[in-house]
Amino acid sequence: MSTTTPEAPAREAARPVRLGLRENWLQFSLLVVVTATVGGLVGLERTTVPLIGSEVFHLTSDLAVFSFIIAFGVTKALTNLAAGALTARFRRKRLLVAGWLVGVPVPFALAWAPSWGWIVAANVLLGINQGLTWSMTVNMKIDLVGPARRGLATGLNEAAGYASLGATALVTGYLATSYGLRPTPELIGAVFVVAGLALSLAVRDTAAHVALELARHPTPDGDGPRPGLWQTFAHTSWRDRSLRGASQAGLVNNLNDGLTWGVFPLLFTEHGLGLAAVGLIKGLYPLLWGFGQIPTGHLADRIGRKPLIVTGMLVQAAGLALALVLLDRPLSAGIVSAVLLGLGTAMVYPALIAAVSDHAHPSRRANALGTYRFWRDIGYAAGALLAGVLADALGLRATIVAAAVLTAASGLLAARLIRERAAH
Repeated sequence: MSTTTPEAPAREAARPVRLGLRENWLQFSLLVVVTATVGGLVGLERTTVPLIGSEVFHLTSDLAVFSFIIAFGVTKALTNLAAGALTARFRRKRLLVAGWLVGVPVPFALAWAPSWGWIVAANVLLGINQGLTWSMTVNMKIDLVGPARRGLATGLNEAAGYASLGATALVTGYLATSYGLRPTPELIGAVFVVAGLALSLAVRDTAAHVALELARHPTPDGDGPRPGLWQTFAHTSWRDRSLRGASQAGLVNNLNDGLTWGVFPLLFTEHGLGLAAVGLIKGLYPLLWGFGQIPTGHLADRIGRKPLIVTGMLVQAAGLALALVLLDRPLSAGIVSAVLLGLGTAMVYPALIAAVSDHAHPSRRANALGTYRFWRDIGYAAGALLAGVLADALGLRATIVAAAVLTAASGLLAARLIRERAAH
């Protein structure tokens, strides 16, 4: 019995490390399932939480209702930024597990919160959970596959997360119709937490894959020290033209998502739709966004990142505009808007992550992705804040107009700034 213990590490060390999707399919597949549980946990909130604010806690200000999205967006953005720096001190697997431990109270707080402040506090925990778990799963998948299949890897990662998010939003809408807004719809989150934590404990860390890729590429500064967080933050945010273009596109993409997250349930219930119909709209959007990223991620590897980024932003803008044009038929308006928003976001999401990876040296990739994801997810808070201020002052329709204009402008700016670069 005692002879088996020292042999296991030796076998692990002797296992050859290779980059590639086929070579690492088992670990990659396991991480895909983990990402699905990550998306499912945040999907709990897409249909019901704005209505919990207005109908359960009787909030009269739209800005107050959207405060949970602001808390989530700010916390997730800051955690994304910190996650890149933390990978220099901790293994990715350890950070992945820590993210799940932080998320344990979330479904229970959403189900039985005695006041709206508890909902906001739960979203602080949810932001930390999402920032750590989603950042680590995407980094680990990119580590495994190497440079040639980044678009497909990120497409599969985001597909799993957002398809699960959409399915959960759809299910919670139907559960809320039958059982009320709380606690039944939120308690399915306990399944995601338990499954995500258990599977994360089974994942192998990807440090050896990072080391292999680093050995193939000299550091950008010769033999000097690797660039730190703030140096990479500056490089990604404004010094590098293409990374700046990707960061602003990511921010505006999630701005319109954060805005519709809060506005659509209120807008469409105001126009006569029930919870099941709202759940269909809120579920269809991320389902298309999720599953659509499998072909678009692969396409980004074949035709380049920029065409998908620019086209996707313009398709999203059209979806937002049509939500208002067709609003006299609210179900049709919601479905058409959800389809275009989902397809447009599916074009943009994997292409943006792959573009950032293309322009970031392996030594700064985790920090560059953390910076990009910081700007992208601060868009949730910006969208909710914009929606709250405009909705209180000018009404819900004005928020949709603003989002459509900003999204179209962002797509045109991305066309000007982003340059294609061969993956390295």
